[in-house]
Amino acid sequence: MLRPIRIPALLVALVLAASAHASPPEAVDDLNQLLADKGLLAQIDQVRHSIGEKTSDLVVTAMGFLGVPYRRGGSTVESGFDCSGFVKAMFEQTVGLILPRKADQQAAATQKIERADLQPGDLVFFNTMRHAFSHVGIYIGEGKFIHSPKPGAEVRVESLALSYWNRRFDGARRVHSSAAEAATAQAN
Repeated sequence: MLRPIRIPALLVALVLAASAHASPPEAVDDLNQLLADKGLLAQIDQVRHSIGEKTSDLVVTAMGFLGVPYRRGGSTVESGFDCSGFVKAMFEQTVGLILPRKADQQAAATQKIERADLQPGDLVFFNTMRHAFSHVGIYIGEGKFIHSPKPGAEVRVESLALSYWNRRFDGARRVHSSAAEAATAQAN
């Protein structure tokens, strides 16, 4: 199970300061040397690489389920998927993280982000049944998301820019293991 790696606040501040401001080359070299001496540079690179791999795996795995039929309450390829069952299955299979079963519970278990900050692997929520967070999909990049939309349809990719989805967009969320685990325990 993924656990967040705790990086000291000073280290985060140093990394952000180095990347946010134009620094003389020797200052960047000094910062990199300090991070390397503390063994933190390798740890940061490992975290960055791991997150990138997990996100890529999630999107690639989800794309492998294109065409699987929608089934209300479904959460397996054999039975078909509803929207939240699809999201839950993708996170369990690729990240090893168990999300709550319902879309609104998934929204509650994840961190709110701005639409402009969407990254592949984030969740996108919609109001399709006259209540908040009644539909969920996985953002795959370039303004598109993958989801299991409705009875009679199949898992497919659609654009957030389509007027139907744009009008019903309810928010974006990022999955963090600790929040998802806590909400799952609360829902059970």
